[in-house]
Amino acid sequence: MFLKILMLVLFFGLMLGVGWYCRKHSTDVNGFVLGGRSVGPWLTAFAYGTSYFSAVIFVGYAGQFGWKYGLASTWVGLGNAFVGSLLAWGVLGRRTRLMTQQLNSRTMPDFFEKRFDSKALKIGASLIIFVFLIPYTASLYNGLSRLFAMAFNIDYTLCIIIMAVLTGIYVIAGGYMATAINDFIQGIIMLVGIAAVVAAVLRNNGGFLGAIQNLAQVEDPSVSNVPGVFASFFGPDPLNLLGVVILTSLGTWGLPQMVQKFYAIKTESDIAKGTVISSIFALVVAGGCYFLGGFGRLYADRIDIAVDGYDAVVPTMMESLSPFLIAVIVILVLSASMSTLSSLVLASSSTLTLDLIKDNLVHDMDEKKQVRVMRSLIVVFILISVILAVIQYRQNVTFIAQLMGVSWGALAGAFLAPFLCGLYMRRTSKAAVWVSFVWGAGIMVVNLFARSAFPALLQSPINCGAFAMLSGLIIVPLISMFTKAPRRETIDFAFAAYDRKVTVQARNALGGD
Repeated sequence: MFLKILMLVLFFGLMLGVGWYCRKHSTDVNGFVLGGRSVGPWLTAFAYGTSYFSAVIFVGYAGQFGWKYGLASTWVGLGNAFVGSLLAWGVLGRRTRLMTQQLNSRTMPDFFEKRFDSKALKIGASLIIFVFLIPYTASLYNGLSRLFAMAFNIDYTLCIIIMAVLTGIYVIAGGYMATAINDFIQGIIMLVGIAAVVAAVLRNNGGFLGAIQNLAQVEDPSVSNVPGVFASFFGPDPLNLLGVVILTSLGTWGLPQMVQKFYAIKTESDIAKGTVISSIFALVVAGGCYFLGGFGRLYADRIDIAVDGYDAVVPTMMESLSPFLIAVIVILVLSASMSTLSSLVLASSSTLTLDLIKDNLVHDMDEKKQVRVMRSLIVVFILISVILAVIQYRQNVTFIAQLMGVSWGALAGAFLAPFLCGLYMRRTSKAAVWVSFVWGAGIMVVNLFARSAFPALLQSPINCGAFAMLSGLIIVPLISMFTKAPRRETIDFAFAAYDRKVTVQARNALGGD
């Protein structure tokens, strides 16, 4: 117990120290929100990766999908690495950095306003972010209760309050730079932690080959009658597995807190380095988490899924590990949760301040006042997320849990297609963006309240979210063909970002090296 407490104290002390050190970088809006657009490749890549993966992945998704699909759930981690990281950096990284700087936009709603010459779009995007990002933030605390009960035997409410307060302190003090540096530290912990946990679990189950052989002998007639299906290449349900891969991988392309990381890239070489670093990070962390979860059925004699739920799978796998490794796991899950929490509350507060309050509700907000409002809203958002998490845990309010489940699909379904098309297609219209907003968020809300009315495949929020994203990629270009494009001056100004001369055209290099 002394070792566990000591590691926690050192971890929290380091996070707070970074926040205090970075306070000088957060005196104006550009510094507080984007780190002055001068963040290097390692910090940017780790900030992207740690914002991507939280306790929801390690405890919730790894346990749930590992139990459902067996070893084939590793495909989710591979999709996260190659589509959610490698391809995302290649397709979005440079163009996002160039056009957002050209438009002087600091948030995703601000991008929509300036790219499509519509203040209403900015307000609409801000409201979608506010409605769906807050419950997503509350979901980050899921899974912590079981791990902390196993390691410290302390109350879940106290656990999330401590985590929320400490995260809030370093984000409020140091803004984006503190978040980026702490994300780097937390990312290192996540890399080391997941590697150690996977190695320990495999060792306890007869090594790599022994664990796979044991998994191949697991049978569940209610899922499949195929022998060895949980150790097979595609698992018992490849179609639904594909839906998980699409939602969790392609979905990052439309999430405000993820895309915003590209705004802060400094030079061309940073993109190349960041792409490699981020992809390797995702491969180890996401691949390791889902690979680990794939062996969950080896512990079926200790878990009653009907009673304990999928969140019990990973903690049960951890119970037989050494006290030191359990302490490492607790720090790992805290790191994953705090890094994502800091990214979400920073994105939420900056969006609400810059895109909704400034010039709409409050006029003549100078830089210092904007930063003060953002800091105040960080407190508000963290408080709301804690309240929602506690209510959900103690009262088992199913609506909160369901809203958390549809948040990712609603955000990515609304924003992915118009953001991507806005970067690449000059002809993308304001009307098409509105349709995507309504379609992506709307179909997920309808799915929440009238799930039985959907076809069987789309009754799953995961599959419905994947469908919303993919259909948006068809809807936006199609509607843009038949609706009025933005003014020629607006389009020319936005796309001039790519034609500015450096050594070559800016569409091929950022310059600055």
